Amino acid sequence: MAFRDLPSFLAALEARGDLKKISAQVSTELVTAEIADRAIKSGGPALLFTNVKGHSVPLAMNLFGTMERMCFALGVARLDDIGARVAEILEPEIPTNFLEKLKMLPRLARLADYLPKTVSSAPCQEVVERERPSLSFLPVVKTWPGDGGPFITLPLVFTKDPETGRRNVGMYRMHVYDETTTGMHWHVHKGGAQHYRGFRRKRERMPVAVALGGDPATIYSASAPLPEDVDEMMFSGFLRKEPVEMVRCVTSDIEVPAHSEVVLEGYVDPGELRTEGPFGDHTGYYSLADGYPVFHLTCVTRRKNPVYPATIVGKPPMEDVFMGKATERIFLPMLRKIVPEVVDMNLPPEGIFHNFALFSIDKRYPGHARKVMSAVWGLGLLMFSKFVVVFDADVDIQNLSEAMWRIGNNVDPRRDTMIVDGPVDALEHASPVPHYGSKMGIDATRKWASEGFAREWPEDIVMPEEITGLVTRRWKEYGF
Repeated sequence: MAFRDLPSFLAALEARGDLKKISAQVSTELVTAEIADRAIKSGGPALLFTNVKGHSVPLAMNLFGTMERMCFALGVARLDDIGARVAEILEPEIPTNFLEKLKMLPRLARLADYLPKTVSSAPCQEVVERERPSLSFLPVVKTWPGDGGPFITLPLVFTKDPETGRRNVGMYRMHVYDETTTGMHWHVHKGGAQHYRGFRRKRERMPVAVALGGDPATIYSASAPLPEDVDEMMFSGFLRKEPVEMVRCVTSDIEVPAHSEVVLEGYVDPGELRTEGPFGDHTGYYSLADGYPVFHLTCVTRRKNPVYPATIVGKPPMEDVFMGKATERIFLPMLRKIVPEVVDMNLPPEGIFHNFALFSIDKRYPGHARKVMSAVWGLGLLMFSKFVVVFDADVDIQNLSEAMWRIGNNVDPRRDTMIVDGPVDALEHASPVPHYGSKMGIDATRKWASEGFAREWPEDIVMPEEITGLVTRRWKEYGF
């Protein structure tokens, strides 16, 4: 099912016993973060704080904090079901006759159904505050004691390319400085930063709109690593199986989801930087304070009774683990389209999405594993993968115990590793300089004679099926 907005999602979670309403008074200064952290670590429910000290707006947290809830948010039983839909679009069956061509038309027509739909009025504009807009009504959370302040952590940041007008939606944390300004944490590699550079070259003020809340598919879509020419709102429509309704902002021509809870309208001035951070990040470490652009609030539009959503990040596993796993399964078909020999991919939580990337492949020729490593480092945000490990097709890379066993047995460190230099994630603190460092590829496949391996490669130890079947059938006879 597709959820229309955040309240309908919360109501559905409550109906299935997966939402806990907390009426005891809580503080956004570390307390709500600690409660949410315990809920996440224990696989607990989504949380709705209805009595936040100093605020009348409820605070929703841990919306995506289990695999089951992540699937429910996107309306599927398994995340791979979405990947299968992606594969249908990327690899349609080639029609061989006129009848088959006719059968394909409805499937192709459905793509048009996912395009965003513009509306003239919207719930997110039930209340408009232009005279003295303020962020103070929002229960913005300070997560960790060393944080530079409270941070908005689930913002949908809307910008437009100054040349093409093409929309970008990204999820960039926002350090709240005061009632009308925040930091805008645009990493140099992200779409919002690219738009900012364009406005800076033109020496023009950059309009920005930030949507808070919305249906879960739209919230997730802002975090998805889409190709530059794919609209995040169309992708959300694809996930929802119905278009996202969009409405024009009050003070700019940027469109935002009509069913958002709150919209912050404003601008970023080219060249203006302010210290942003520190921030306890998803790496499990504090990202250091640095200069980032400043968002100036000029207008607030909102529902009459909004709910403010937030997430917390830190040492994994955290809520973002399940959003990352959604990305892994949904985008696997896209990866296979470019690197067809890939059988499976695993971005383990311990690797915080970009430190470890495991791939099993259909190995076809000498050096094939190294070819895949190079391909991975050339693909979008996978370029940040610090350790790329390649296995044979029969290895279950979702089983980290098996993966580590294969690495330990199959790898000769001198022969089977490859170190390259290139871009690294902006949060990478071990590289000698920001944004640039080294990465390692590890070939954990069986080695062939054609790769220079002169010894005999041993066989895996496997019990014959007739024995395992016999023991299974007689298991109770053995007294178990």
